[in-house]
Amino acid sequence: MTEKSFFESAVAALKAGKPDEAETLCRNHLKSHPESVEHLRLLGHALMQQQRFGEAETQLKIAYELAPDFARLSEDLGSALAQQRKFEEAIPLFEQAIRQDPGQANAHKKLGQALAAVGRGLEADEAFEVYFEKVPATGAVAVGSEHLRAGREEDAIACFRQALKDYPDNVDAMRFLAAVYLKQETKLRDAEALLERATRLAPDFAMAWMDLGHAYLKRARRMDAIEAFRRATDLEPRNGIAWEKLATTNASAGYPEQAAEAFRKALAVRPNAAGFYMGYGHVLKTLGDQPASLRAYRDAIRLKPDFGEVYWSMANLKIFTFEDAEVEAMEQQLESTELKDTTEVHFRFALGKAYEDRRDYAKAWTYYHSGNERQRPLVKYDPVENSVEQDGIRTYFSHEFLRQAEGHGYADEGPIFIVGLGRSGSTLIEQILASHSLVEGTEELSVLGNLSDSIARYRPDQKRFPAVLDSMRPIDWRALGLEYLDEAKRYRMTDKPIFTDKLPNNFAFVGLIHLILPNAKIINARRHPLDTCLGNYKQLFGRGQNFTYDIFELADYYKEYCLTMDHWNEVLPGKVLDVHYEETVTDLEGQVARILEHCGLPFEEQCVRFHETKRAIKTASSEQVRQPIYTGGMGKWRKYEAQLGDWLEELGPIIDGLPDVVKNAGL
Repeated sequence: MTEKSFFESAVAALKAGKPDEAETLCRNHLKSHPESVEHLRLLGHALMQQQRFGEAETQLKIAYELAPDFARLSEDLGSALAQQRKFEEAIPLFEQAIRQDPGQANAHKKLGQALAAVGRGLEADEAFEVYFEKVPATGAVAVGSEHLRAGREEDAIACFRQALKDYPDNVDAMRFLAAVYLKQETKLRDAEALLERATRLAPDFAMAWMDLGHAYLKRARRMDAIEAFRRATDLEPRNGIAWEKLATTNASAGYPEQAAEAFRKALAVRPNAAGFYMGYGHVLKTLGDQPASLRAYRDAIRLKPDFGEVYWSMANLKIFTFEDAEVEAMEQQLESTELKDTTEVHFRFALGKAYEDRRDYAKAWTYYHSGNERQRPLVKYDPVENSVEQDGIRTYFSHEFLRQAEGHGYADEGPIFIVGLGRSGSTLIEQILASHSLVEGTEELSVLGNLSDSIARYRPDQKRFPAVLDSMRPIDWRALGLEYLDEAKRYRMTDKPIFTDKLPNNFAFVGLIHLILPNAKIINARRHPLDTCLGNYKQLFGRGQNFTYDIFELADYYKEYCLTMDHWNEVLPGKVLDVHYEETVTDLEGQVARILEHCGLPFEEQCVRFHETKRAIKTASSEQVRQPIYTGGMGKWRKYEAQLGDWLEELGPIIDGLPDVVKNAGL
């Protein structure tokens, strides 16, 4: 291979995001041509792309000694030093590059950045001003960025738009304008379009692909986001953040095996990233590999001992027990006065689980209760607003309204909605159904809630769901049913004809489901009210369920839920099947047959052997439903009976009306 072809091949490899291949080509050529400045410089670039800045510095210094008057080489060596925070050494090299070739705009920018890093602000401003003069489009973007940093978002938008009007192909202006739109969550489609154009104009710009991946995620286009992050990793294989984003997106899309592989790549690049280990542990938990999950979590703690979220993640494995040293470490962390509020909450919930496993229920309650007291101010929830909303739904969906509106939805047999409250056995029901050959278990889908919001969007009269349904035409009910199914497809991985949607909060939308998807099946997961409330009170949710962090608000929410479900049973008799957790664990085969019959499915024995079904499960009960049926989860509230007097009083009338097997659970 000639010297020219060696060089061209190495350049092509570098542009294709293969710096390791470029490195090999350069080193092979330098064995016989050790004084080839271009190959030494290119080797430096390949090493910097792999974040091996010290090695890059060594190679570029050799080249610099051979060609000290080469402006680009002076700039490159300065860059390698600056990446190692050797700014005092980098500044003279940038200054020399500018003297050698004053037209090199990037050298002025890098000089400004290095001067700013060492506190020479006035000189840095001068360097940046020269840079902006040489690259006016960049100057316009910089002004917009300053507006953005100062919180003047509308001024920033105007600046970026003007920059694009003057310089239509300015990729930075596209990225910044898209970033504002994404932050405001107002013009998500526009943000997508801007970033798609940016990647067409600069297909080798990894950050543009990263931005596009984030934009796709905002609109739940997870498969497109995966492809965008994959392009970023192809361009920058040493970019740990890109691998981590690819991993988390694969995990959320339901591809845990691919997520695990991407996390391994991320950790190979950044082995000291505690957050990466936590994400890896989450994926391994989803895959059912608890020992590996625990190793990943413990690696995260080794790197960051005050990582409270990881301790809670370990507790959230449910069938896991903390070691004594881990309990002691958590208690020592709580003695720190520097813990963030959220970190302290994580530790308190984890310690609640630790002492519950030790059967010290009084101490466990102390930690759970204090964790909830600290979490409640950190979330937004208005119990009065919830009561008004539920009352409005019950009032609006009357016999008369349902009679007039029904019969126009999309008659698809596919969805099975599992509703109720969290910690009521919905994951068990889902696992039973997902073990059937005709059923795909998806996850907790937010599609119905999004649909109810979208109906009222842009209305000048400010009407909200359900009052907005006054204006619905017969054709609109069918359209909403189709829209639900189209949106749900994003979460599906098989072509099975039936799928589950187990978002508990969908209990408020039973009437809407009936009107838009009249053939959909609905199951209400129930459990003893005190076990349900206690299970929620002990659970620190990743998001939502903000009603669970106060004893009285949780009881009020439970009562509103019961009133709403009673209403559905009255106006839509037989539409919803109540499945009590206690009846399921004491008569599994009978309840499985009952569930399948309600869903119009033939009986299959593997539904009784649900724990043998291999599938990814994301919810807090993931480890529990991988075990054979057991009765240990019944009546757990009795361990805390001394602390639950308020709930016993508030929910007593509801408890009195339950089947005996539920009321007597745990005796």
